[in-house]
Amino acid sequence: MTAEVTLSHIGQIGVSVKDVERATAFYRDRLGLRYLFTAPPGLSFFDCSDVRLMLSRPEGQPHGNSILYFRVPDIQAAHGALAGRGVRFHDAPRLIAQMESYDLWMAFFYDSEDNMMAIMSEVPKAKQ
Repeated sequence: MTAEVTLSHIGQIGVSVKDVERATAFYRDRLGLRYLFTAPPGLSFFDCSDVRLMLSRPEGQPHGNSILYFRVPDIQAAHGALAGRGVRFHDAPRLIAQMESYDLWMAFFYDSEDNMMAIMSEVPKAKQ
């Protein structure tokens, strides 16, 4: 029996930009979005209330301009359930970034039109 997983909560949207530094300045200084952090290679993140905005160069994105990142509580379980339904994954869940209070995990998959999407999970760090 496959665990019930439904995707509904968007946690992040990725927008392709030509120049990440220039776009970061525009989104931060002109639009007034709250800047969060920059991560290599050339990624810039902003807080848009309950959704995170990621700016990046378009490498590796075969189609379209944006990637939807669906927030899931347990990325391993969601990956297994979706793969069991025939969802084609680009990769297995992997650690993307270690933040102060959580680890960010993601797994990328394709929709029926070969648009890249992702599931993401912010796994709280154990209190020491």
